[in-house]
Amino acid sequence: MKEEHDAALAVLKRGGLILYPTDTVWGIGCDATNPDAVDKVYALKKRAESKSLICLVSDFKMLNQYVENIPEVAYDILKYAAKPTTIIYDDPIRVATNVIAPDNSTAFRVCRNQFCNFLLKKFKKPIVSTSANITGQPTPQSFSEISQEIIDGVDYVVNIDRSRKSSKPSAIIKLTEDGKVTIIRK
Repeated sequence: MKEEHDAALAVLKRGGLILYPTDTVWGIGCDATNPDAVDKVYALKKRAESKSLICLVSDFKMLNQYVENIPEVAYDILKYAAKPTTIIYDDPIRVATNVIAPDNSTAFRVCRNQFCNFLLKKFKKPIVSTSANITGQPTPQSFSEISQEIIDGVDYVVNIDRSRKSSKPSAIIKLTEDGKVTIIRK
């Protein structure tokens, strides 16, 4: 697995795209602080930039480096969540402007997947995670369902867990600084 981490890390550091297994589905990833890399994700997915992207972080410490004010309830939500849960926070900091939604929010998920978590800790920055499909097409449930266009459009395809069936996409919750909770996706 070390070779896979090293190869993915090298691509992320030079602003490239990776195709990798996450804690939910296979994802397209890049350095969430690099606007040029983020532009490549939007182009590959044929996705409007008005639709923001999810960023993965390794732990609460990393999350605190990229969100100005985390409401206390976020820690409880993440601690007791039964499935991977993405939270949309107000006032992100130190991320590429093109991962920030028009309402000045960004979605982050503390990733519990072993491969991703180790990669995030080595990279020391958030990584974009968006499903490995062209916008409007179904989310692939396994590596074998990923289109050749996506595979050819990334700089590196991680060679682990290719036979694993993906779990469902994460739950998504919007959490405002005043503590208001809105469920976007269960």
